Amino acid sequence: MDDWIDYYDSTHTIYASKLHRDLHFQLIARDIVGYIGSPDAVVLDYACGEALSAARVAEACGMLYLAEPAPGVRGRLIARFAPNTKIRVRSLEDLRKMAERSIDLVVMNSVAQYMTAEELDSAFVTVRRLLKPGGRLVVGDVLRPEVGMPRDVIALLRFAAAHGFLRDALIGLISTALSDYRQLRSRIGLQRYGEAEIVAKLEHAGFTASRVAVNIGHNPWRMTFVGRPSLAA
Repeated sequence: MDDWIDYYDSTHTIYASKLHRDLHFQLIARDIVGYIGSPDAVVLDYACGEALSAARVAEACGMLYLAEPAPGVRGRLIARFAPNTKIRVRSLEDLRKMAERSIDLVVMNSVAQYMTAEELDSAFVTVRRLLKPGGRLVVGDVLRPEVGMPRDVIALLRFAAAHGFLRDALIGLISTALSDYRQLRSRIGLQRYGEAEIVAKLEHAGFTASRVAVNIGHNPWRMTFVGRPSLAA
């Protein structure tokens, strides 16, 4: 995961434009809010990235923790949300020091593909320790083995056409093809999982889990799963 952390901590071109970036985070925030069960809920966004719309999530819950591994991104989060008393920024290492059974909802969106299988297993164990007995883990935007990059391109172009940045998206795809992202993706690759694989990983970490019908974000060919702490575990 370290190479990807370094990439997202750099000046990258993953978003086609400011509008694309803003709409992306607005959509993610909206979908996260849909999983918040109570205005008093304690929510953890695991490897949250820039989380530009985190204030919207914080409005819907009691406390929001933004856990981010990239130090530069984490610094920007601290500066951006310092005035908001309902948002606290943490590193992934900090999560190991947090109290057991203190979180109602954990969201890991668009994270699994950047981790090794072992790193993902470890993250699930950490989250399992943090979740309250009635809590939920939402694992979103999981890449499927049978779905390749062309579907990602189609999903982006549909999203762009619907929101008025199609030209920027086309230019952005060319830029991305020539960028460090494409080189890194070719060299390291992205982790892909079948539905049964993710469910098995979650069950091994102490969850009962299933796939939900609608993925978080704009890409309908990726998958989202919900796990609950298993009573048997």
